[in-house]
Amino acid sequence: MAIEVGTKLEGKVTGITHFGAFVDLSGGVTGLVHISEIADNYVKDVNDHLKIGDMVTVKVINVDKDGKIGLSIKQTVDRPAGSAPAPSSRPPRPDRGPSSGGSGGGERFSGGGGGGGFNRGGGSGGGRPSRPPGGGGKPAFGKPAFGKPSFDDKLTRFLKDSEERISSIKKSTESKRGGRGAKRS
Repeated sequence: MAIEVGTKLEGKVTGITHFGAFVDLSGGVTGLVHISEIADNYVKDVNDHLKIGDMVTVKVINVDKDGKIGLSIKQTVDRPAGSAPAPSSRPPRPDRGPSSGGSGGGERFSGGGGGGGFNRGGGSGGGRPSRPPGGGGKPAFGKPAFGKPSFDDKLTRFLKDSEERISSIKKSTESKRGGRGAKRS
């Protein structure tokens, strides 16, 4: 029997791993249902959804040239076109107002010393820094706002610190090897 992508078949679960379940289709042909293809909601443990010996309906989602067959259980449920999968237990995201739109996002350099470098968010838990009270508009590009260093200043400091760290690493590596061009005996 030729296994074709898109066909729905009955199969028996023959093995369970942490990444999915193996399903015997027929005639000794076995396929894998990846953990992400078991159910519409998050699957932490395959054993919570399937047991060895269970009969399941699967859909063939891919067949590799080396004979591996990818299967899906969640795609066997026929949903009307354009409908979303079953709702998850996650609460909906809050609606973003007009004041917080734009492309501002997350990663900014934190100018602190040897603590790491990048800092997600603005430190206040949000994705963008809050504007200072009584501030009005944005500061001119490249100009420091309220005594804070500009992006160019931060970048210059980051590059300087980076070069110092790299040179100290090179020096320590060379001293362990016996200096530049030293012969090993």
